Amino acid sequence: MQSLERGLAVIRAFDAQHPELTLSEVARVCDLTRAAARRFLLTLVDLGYVRTDGRMFSLTPRVLELGYAYLSSISLPEVAEPHLERLVAQVHESSSVCVLDGESIVYVARVPTSRIMTVSINVGTRFPAYATSVGRVMLAHLSEDDLAARLDGVRLDRLTHRTITTVAALRTELGRVRAQGYAIVDQELEEGLRSVAAPIRDRVGKVVAAVNISVHASRNTVESIRRELLPHLLATAAKIEADLRIAAPGRARRLPGA
Repeated sequence: MQSLERGLAVIRAFDAQHPELTLSEVARVCDLTRAAARRFLLTLVDLGYVRTDGRMFSLTPRVLELGYAYLSSISLPEVAEPHLERLVAQVHESSSVCVLDGESIVYVARVPTSRIMTVSINVGTRFPAYATSVGRVMLAHLSEDDLAARLDGVRLDRLTHRTITTVAALRTELGRVRAQGYAIVDQELEEGLRSVAAPIRDRVGKVVAAVNISVHASRNTVESIRRELLPHLLATAAKIEADLRIAAPGRARRLPGA
């Protein structure tokens, strides 16, 4: 265990300010004897993590494998949460990531600022996809056959007086969402609640989730949402997607209830 600890310390000795080090410098930084430092460095050279010209030592790109092992093991919520926290800090409104499960959306990550709905929203909460911004984003990017299967016999309840309740009207709205790349839902799930959502794509470009911002209608008009919140939301979706590209293929879809 001590050898492992020292070997990792040798790797950490290299940084942006010290991309190349001599044997003596590594020994000093890691508090090792020259003989011990030489032994660890030559072992890392044999393993391909360090290169040397005989005097100077430096890391090779292979050290990225050590970080990739962690990145490839994390799930969509773990990838998304730090980005949601930064987004909420910017806009001072609640944000969530959801996946599609049948005719419902399921919350898999959430960072709240204040309670704006009369129902409690936690990870695992489900709502009908047709009446939510995240649901519409994901429905809009389904294949025609998959969308037809999901809408066949679906029950579109009138949750508020604004709720879309016909398949024809919903299809028209989904076409608009697909074309513009985001969805805004104005008090269709609950009176007083507006939300905007953007898709999250995996490494092959498939929409696997959606991220939203939820606001109270008294604080934000639809136009202010589009003008002030949407740019931050789209930037956050892009950052989550960038992180997912280095996560394990398909990991984002292996979620409870998804």
